Amino acid sequence: MMHNKSESDVTSLAPSSPSRSPKRPVYYVQSPSRDSQDGDKSSSIQATPNFRSPMESPSHPSMGRHSRNSSSSRFSGIFRSHSGRKVSRKRNDKGWPECNVIVEEGKYDEYDGEKRFTRRLQALMALLCFVVLFTVLCLIIWGAARPYKAEVTVKSLGVNSLFIGEGSDSSGVITKMLTINGSLRLGVHNPATFFGIHVSSSPVNLIYSEIVIATGQLKKYFQPRKSRRTAIVSLEATKVPLYGAGSTLVISDTGVFEIPLKIEFEIRSKGEVVGKLVTTKHRRQISCNITLPSNTIKPIRFRKSSCTYK
Repeated sequence: MMHNKSESDVTSLAPSSPSRSPKRPVYYVQSPSRDSQDGDKSSSIQATPNFRSPMESPSHPSMGRHSRNSSSSRFSGIFRSHSGRKVSRKRNDKGWPECNVIVEEGKYDEYDGEKRFTRRLQALMALLCFVVLFTVLCLIIWGAARPYKAEVTVKSLGVNSLFIGEGSDSSGVITKMLTINGSLRLGVHNPATFFGIHVSSSPVNLIYSEIVIATGQLKKYFQPRKSRRTAIVSLEATKVPLYGAGSTLVISDTGVFEIPLKIEFEIRSKGEVVGKLVTTKHRRQISCNITLPSNTIKPIRFRKSSCTYK
């Protein structure tokens, strides 16, 4: 019996029927064989159909074997020479071609040594520059401090006792003997505005006719900046033989006499401008002449013309 097909059956069977569209031509791609490491120059011909959709393209990951073959053909084409000949390349265990690695010559130790030498040289140069700058600064400060000399003036000489008599020295020679007890007052002024000074002196000699009859010493002390101070030096002598110089002394019947004396000494001042690194030193030679009466009670003041300061 003949069964008549319904319209629905015809519709459902239409898509499953084979397409009557003409077949598209097949094209071929020539690619080198995967066994190129053996040096074979043979090539394989693989047919590649013309796919209808991008999903059926060889680049799509769904096409397993064909995708690998096509990628292999594209990758192997990179290693062809310009003349068209195929160049054999060694491959590793994963199938990737081995590449030559360029090794740079030279040692890193030499570079590190040069770097350390450069750092040391820079540190040495920095230290040298610091020393030079500090030296220049100290010289400037020293030059600015030089004009500030300690000003010293001899004020007065006070005599507590003055006596001349006859006597003999240690060898038994008969001569005049002198005994004196007094004090010398000095005025010291430090004009420096930014540093103090240490004041000292050489032995203070009281001289009669080139004979030192009494000696004193100024005790060393510190004097602050921009200050004034009166220093006292004690002068004492007991039974000093005068020998021939005593013959020039004229003693009155009442025992009064006058004796010409000379005072000589040196005042030293030292200022520490920048600690003990920068110091300034000054010396002044002082010489004074005075005629001392034996019956004086009050201190004898020195005039400016009586002393010389060098």
